[in-house]
Amino acid sequence: MEIKNLYQPFELEYLELTSYTAREHKNTFFEMVFILDGKGIQSINSHKLPYSANKLFLIFPQDTHGFEIHSPTRFFVIRFNESYLKSLSKEWIQKLEFLFHSHNHLPGCILNNISDKPLVRAMAEALIREQEDPGPQNEEVIKQLINTIITLAARNLSMDTQASLKGPATNDPIPLLTYIHQHIYLPEQLRAAKMAAHFNISASYISEYFKSKTGESLQQYISEYRLKLIETRLRFTDMQINDIVFEFGFTDASHLNRAFKKHKGLNPSEYKKRNHYKV
Repeated sequence: MEIKNLYQPFELEYLELTSYTAREHKNTFFEMVFILDGKGIQSINSHKLPYSANKLFLIFPQDTHGFEIHSPTRFFVIRFNESYLKSLSKEWIQKLEFLFHSHNHLPGCILNNISDKPLVRAMAEALIREQEDPGPQNEEVIKQLINTIITLAARNLSMDTQASLKGPATNDPIPLLTYIHQHIYLPEQLRAAKMAAHFNISASYISEYFKSKTGESLQQYISEYRLKLIETRLRFTDMQINDIVFEFGFTDASHLNRAFKKHKGLNPSEYKKRNHYKV
């Protein structure tokens, strides 16, 4: 299978394609694809769903994906890699993490709020114009537009999951998962008693329920999710170990080292040395 790389912080591409079936491939970067016009099939990780105009798709590194084009299609693609992530603030990195780690990696548009579709379309069309006819401060304008699209995408995921948080946890594990994702930087909020109080259920039942629905213990899932985010920090940013310790609420660097080495077989410094992406 083809693997595609990106050798600059971000890249924009406008494509007009007719009947053509793209081979499935994997990226080493993030990708957002907006459909301006056309119809066909999007596939991610062997799942397929029709696409049409005004759909926005998220593609995570190492997802297997492709498009089958059934009628002439205009695609607008935003690609960005680790060096783009490094240029963002901590707040933006956390926004990206929520955006991508809460995404289910299934096909389908993530714009559930219909009124946001014309906004994203306007941003995409503005980016196309800015790319074709650069004006003053061109790169800064492009970055702001990209960040606006990311914000709109994050808002849609947040709105969708906030609605599910209002439902009873006993019907679906998704509200619990969403709560964990949103509070992963606040260890006190992830105690079983605190979560049980939030969902108005028994503290002794919440762990049992979570395991029955996910196959993992509640604390195991929280730990694995936190360590996955730390992997992202080590690979894609220049954050120091002590900064990561503080951000994720570890007692000290030794506490982080023990947990991470149990998870990956390497301490954080060794993992970063071997896996940190270089531009």
